[in-house]
Amino acid sequence: MSYPGYPPQAGGYPPQPGAYPQQPGAYPPQPGAYPPQAGGYPPQPSGYPPQAGGYPPQAGGYPPQAGGYPPQAGGYPPQAGGYPPQAGGYPQALPPGGWGGGPTGGYPTIGLDNLSNPGYNAGMANQISAGMGGHPPNPSMFTQTPGGYPSAPQPSGYGAPVPNQQSFGLYPQPGGTMPQHQGPGMGYPGQPGQPMPGYPQAPSPNPPMAGYGAAPAPVPGYPQVPSSNPSMPAYGGGAMPVAPAINRGFRGTIKDFPGADPLKDVEVLRKAMKGFGTDEQAIITLLGSRSNRQRVPLLRSYKTSYGKDLIKDLHSELSGDFRNLVMATLKNPAEFDAYELNSAIKGAGTDEACLIEILSSRSNAEIKEINRIYKQEYKKKLEDHITGDTSGHFRRLLVSLAQGNRDEREHVDISVAKQDAQSLYAAGENKLGTDESKFNAILCARSKPHLRAVFLEYQRMCGRDIEKSIDREMSGDLESGMLAVVKCIKNTPAYFAERLYKAMKGAGTKDRTLIRIMVSRSEVDMLDIRQEYVKNYGKSLYTHISGDTSGDYKKLLLKFCGGSD
Repeated sequence: MSYPGYPPQAGGYPPQPGAYPQQPGAYPPQPGAYPPQAGGYPPQPSGYPPQAGGYPPQAGGYPPQAGGYPPQAGGYPPQAGGYPPQAGGYPQALPPGGWGGGPTGGYPTIGLDNLSNPGYNAGMANQISAGMGGHPPNPSMFTQTPGGYPSAPQPSGYGAPVPNQQSFGLYPQPGGTMPQHQGPGMGYPGQPGQPMPGYPQAPSPNPPMAGYGAAPAPVPGYPQVPSSNPSMPAYGGGAMPVAPAINRGFRGTIKDFPGADPLKDVEVLRKAMKGFGTDEQAIITLLGSRSNRQRVPLLRSYKTSYGKDLIKDLHSELSGDFRNLVMATLKNPAEFDAYELNSAIKGAGTDEACLIEILSSRSNAEIKEINRIYKQEYKKKLEDHITGDTSGHFRRLLVSLAQGNRDEREHVDISVAKQDAQSLYAAGENKLGTDESKFNAILCARSKPHLRAVFLEYQRMCGRDIEKSIDREMSGDLESGMLAVVKCIKNTPAYFAERLYKAMKGAGTKDRTLIRIMVSRSEVDMLDIRQEYVKNYGKSLYTHISGDTSGDYKKLLLKFCGGSD
């Protein structure tokens, strides 16, 4: 192969010593040309690609100096038979260590031909072409030239095959792999244990932003959180996508007390009750600053230390609502719920509101634990007590809820939600009389996210809120029970805020309800209940409790409230 005007030289191309004289700016490049080498092409030490000593390249390397790239007439782009290398042409395969000491294995290519970003290749080609002074880019920059020198990836290191990553094609380099010694966190994709921050296919140090290669951004108007108190927003057709649950953090007001020691705590309680009189403030301070899992073990620690029963000692020293509140704080949640359910059933009359409040607001797992504790403590199944103390559709509603078998999946199928809304409409507003069984089947079995969608579809269908329809179609305990289930599904903290408000408004206070909610929700969602209380009733829960209770009872209640809003 020869260039026009030049006699062919022995040994062919590249030019050997003693061959035709080099021309300024011609190909192969001269000193200072691109790639800038000392004495020409192929690159020597300190040229491109950079050798040991690393990046950035030293003087004489890239970027090109005056007189370099782009080459002048007669240089690059190559003519027929020139560069890029054809099969069997130049450059010849060099032994390991060639090209200024390049290691064995070949350099990787960078995959512009296989990038998934539409339009990227064309844009890159235009940029490179513009940077080359208008010369068309070498095809090998984007696709691997047949007969050229593709990289030979090694099992690890730069050039190693990465899952779902294509081979690359910009500047195919013969000669070997990149040096393996790199700083921590600066590895290339495919290098085990060294993800490159922010690099494609490496875990980013920052969480992905919705809509940017991460999970799809939630559609405006969808319920953002499968929480206990979502709003009732609009949604589109098809299956309702459910956004991942957002961890809002701890929403209770009572937390674990750091460094609490049960032996020291029972000593404080013993001193508060020993001798003449009782130090109620010491009891309030201690019980009002310990979480449930720190309070309950005090029963055993007290008996271990003093051989006496803490419950009996407190019962004898305290009285009234303050004593009832203190007793409630020393039961675990399932024991307290079982105790309250039994108290609501036994004796003359039944506290139906208490039964509905507990059974409609607890999870499946909580209800199953309540059933277990109830049978253990009272020697009879909760369902049997409910069946013997209630009747009619209200009994069926309570028995259904007591199974703890509600669907708890987060997925919502809008088509099924529409069918359920039509069924509720057909069972109530759209017929003479009411099919309570259909309401029972849907409200007690369907998941809470699904029912929120059903309620919205129902309102769109008949122009009336589901609560209004229940109020029109039902009465008595069944109406109260169905309404409680609906309210609790729509917005659990708002439901409890309403229960607290009704317990304190008017003459007298329903202290049992007040104690039950303040204790049972203090480590669940008391902060949300306080927000709903202020929003719906125009005054803080703290203020209302302060004005409706007194003495030590008030002080301990306010500890569970946690503050004013």
